[in-house]
Amino acid sequence: MKYPVYNIKGEKTEEVSLDKEIFGLKVNPDLIHQVILAQRNNRRQGTAQTKDRSAVRGGGRKPWRQKGTGRARAGSNRSPIWIGGGVTFGPTKERNYKKAIPKKMRKKALFMILSAKAQDKAIILLDELSLEKIKTKQLATIINKLPVGEKSCLVALDKKDDNIILSARNIPLLAVIEARNLNSLDLVNVQYLIMPKAALKVIKDSFLTKD
Repeated sequence: MKYPVYNIKGEKTEEVSLDKEIFGLKVNPDLIHQVILAQRNNRRQGTAQTKDRSAVRGGGRKPWRQKGTGRARAGSNRSPIWIGGGVTFGPTKERNYKKAIPKKMRKKALFMILSAKAQDKAIILLDELSLEKIKTKQLATIINKLPVGEKSCLVALDKKDDNIILSARNIPLLAVIEARNLNSLDLVNVQYLIMPKAALKVIKDSFLTKD
């Protein structure tokens, strides 16, 4: 598949061939859904915690005698039906949301999303992307000259570049990641993927293995 390459001025400079094994797959929505769901679960902190009636403070004495008051029987004011009582079936820190994802499924879902973005022309390749110093305005100018409109973008770098990472922090709808760390969840959360053409080799070396 031939794909256009732009410079930082937004001008088309050349065309490169995209690897069919990565950018030419047929999309399977069910597989992508499974992987996205698993990734979302794996990112959950699971810190929500409620107390049941055994953990709530108080409730040591029976509120009133069993019979003769005309009121309903009550054994503890920490009962879930009382204000200030325990919570029934609430979340606890013991619950584990982790979900295993086979490596092959993870890679295939990633390739399918990259293929879909390539087909939709939602991947923007640059001949190079670098900044001499941390400059948010300069990076924003580069992004604005690319055919992405005001949509959300993910910049995938071929190697770590602190100048770009730090310059992107205050730009809305823009995130930065290293190409070797690309994943399905981050890709589906953005409209466009922007990367220097050197990142294509990084993706191939990082994900296109024989296993």
